[in-house]
Amino acid sequence: MKCIIADRPIEYDGSQISSLWAYTVYKAQEDSIVCFRGPCDVTPGHMIDLEDKLNDEKISSPDMIHFIVEHFDSTSIALAYTRQRLLSCIAGEALRDRKVFATRSGDDLYFGGEKASISIASASAVSMKIHFGINVRCEEWGSLEKAGVTDPEELMAEIGSRYAAEHDDIQRDMRKSRPLGAFS
Repeated sequence: MKCIIADRPIEYDGSQISSLWAYTVYKAQEDSIVCFRGPCDVTPGHMIDLEDKLNDEKISSPDMIHFIVEHFDSTSIALAYTRQRLLSCIAGEALRDRKVFATRSGDDLYFGGEKASISIASASAVSMKIHFGINVRCEEWGSLEKAGVTDPEELMAEIGSRYAAEHDDIQRDMRKSRPLGAFS
């Protein structure tokens, strides 16, 4: 899996969750996780979560670290949501390594009871996609700044590389396991 760290800020507006975004921007044809920092302002036309859209929710933040994941091995939305939860767990572990004790509920991370992340998973005809973002600065919600994290770019790169390494390790394990019923 390719881990790409953007060399510039990118505003997340929801369009980045479209299929093949990493290919069109970074020429990444393999499974990838693209990590970047920037504001967030999801336009209604790019909202994937129908509950948010029906409730006319505003999804925005002045500064976040973002992760856009694309996998081509399946178009299962159940697997996309499972991988989304794995990414959330990896982010929580990286934060605990920095002595920030985030709690997780589903795919969301909380610092001191304040929601600090957003996330969505979905699937298309060719791939499954995940967006996961953590507030760096935000008055309204929990943030890395409020939690005392002073190295958001390093944290972002660490989460991205840990997710890619976890994916690659799973792929290696799959290739060494004998199928059930193949005992001799």
